[in-house]
Amino acid sequence: MAKRSYWLDLFTGKTWTEFKKAGSKVSGFRASRWKTMQRIKVGDYFLCYITGISRFIGVLEVTSKAFKSSSKVWSDEDFPCRLEVKPVIELTFETAIPVHNLKDELSCFQNLKNPNAWTGAFRGSPAKWSDADGKAVVHALQEAKDSPLKRPYDEKKLKYRPKALKAKIGPVTVPGSENGTAVEQPSFKGPTDHTEIQWLLLKLGSDMGFHVWVAKNDKGKEFKGKKFSDLSKLKTELPLQFDDATNRTIELIDVLWLKGNAIAAAFEIESTTSIYSGLLRMSDLIAMQPNLTIPLYLVAPDERREKVMTEVNRPTFSKLPQPLSEICKFISFTGLKDEIENAAPYLKVMKSDFLDLISESCELEDL
Repeated sequence: MAKRSYWLDLFTGKTWTEFKKAGSKVSGFRASRWKTMQRIKVGDYFLCYITGISRFIGVLEVTSKAFKSSSKVWSDEDFPCRLEVKPVIELTFETAIPVHNLKDELSCFQNLKNPNAWTGAFRGSPAKWSDADGKAVVHALQEAKDSPLKRPYDEKKLKYRPKALKAKIGPVTVPGSENGTAVEQPSFKGPTDHTEIQWLLLKLGSDMGFHVWVAKNDKGKEFKGKKFSDLSKLKTELPLQFDDATNRTIELIDVLWLKGNAIAAAFEIESTTSIYSGLLRMSDLIAMQPNLTIPLYLVAPDERREKVMTEVNRPTFSKLPQPLSEICKFISFTGLKDEIENAAPYLKVMKSDFLDLISESCELEDL
C-alpha cells in the first residue's frame, strides 16, 4: 500500500451535522481548492476539526479520486469539489479533543513567538499535515474513542463561523461599525516596524536574486543604519509599460520583487490600525489591469490576521475582475522573521515559491 498522507478537513458544527445527516460519505471543498485536491490519494486520512470550539472530532479515509458535483449536501454553500470518504473514527462534540490538549505533540504549537500563531495551521482546508502531526491526532482520537471523556463546550462557539453573507458575487464579509469601540492597538507600533519589515523584504528579495523596488516616497529610508539605497539590486526606475495611472499606483506599493520587466511579487505592509491604503492600492491595480497576474501579499502583525481576512473579503474587493481574496495572501510579521532566519543559508538558491510556505490564503475558511 502506498504511503498514507494526512490532511486537515475543517467543519463548523453545522457543516459536520449536515455531513453526518447525508451519511458521512462525502467531504466537499470550494472550487478554488481543486488543484490541491489532485494531490489527495485514495487511502489518505482527513483529520476532522470543528472550528469555533477548536476540537478534533474524527478521522475519514478517502475512498475516491476528486470529482465535482452540485448535489445538495450543505445548506449554506455547495462545496462542489468533493471526495468520497468513509469514517474511521467519529466522536461527538462533547467527546471531541480540544486542540490545546495536543499542544505538546503538534508542530504548530512549537517555538511560538506569538501565542495565537498556531491558528495559522487551521486557516483553510484541505491542508496537508506532516506524518508526525497526523499520527499524533489519529492516536489521540482513537484513545478518545476507546475511553470517551465528556467535556462541556460553548454552544455559541459551536455555532460560530466567519460572518460571510451570500451575494451574487459569492460569499463576502460586511464588517460592523467600529464606532464607540476601543481602537485596536497592534503589538508592533510605529513606523519603525513598517520600516523593519520593508527592509527585510527588500533584503530577502535581493538575496534571492530579484531586483527590488521600494515605494517611491520611501527610497530615503534606512533601518539600523542600513540605507535602502545601498542595496545593489534596488531599482531606481520601474521597467513597466503601463498607462500613467497604473504606473503611479505600482510605484507606491511598499515592496516589489522584479524579474526582468515582470513583477514577481508585490507586498503591502500594514503595521497600523487601518489596512485600507494597501488594499485599495492592490484593488486599484487589479481594476486597471484585470489580466495582470501578480502574486500579492499583505504583511501585518500576527494579531491582525482576522482583521485582514475580514477586510479582504468585503464586497468591494470581491466583485473585482479577480476577487482580491483569491490572489492576495497574508504573511505575519513573526512568520516572515522566523522563516528568513531559518532559510538564511539557502536564500541564494531559493525561488519565489518560498512565499507559498510562509503565507496564508485570504479566502474565507472552507467550513
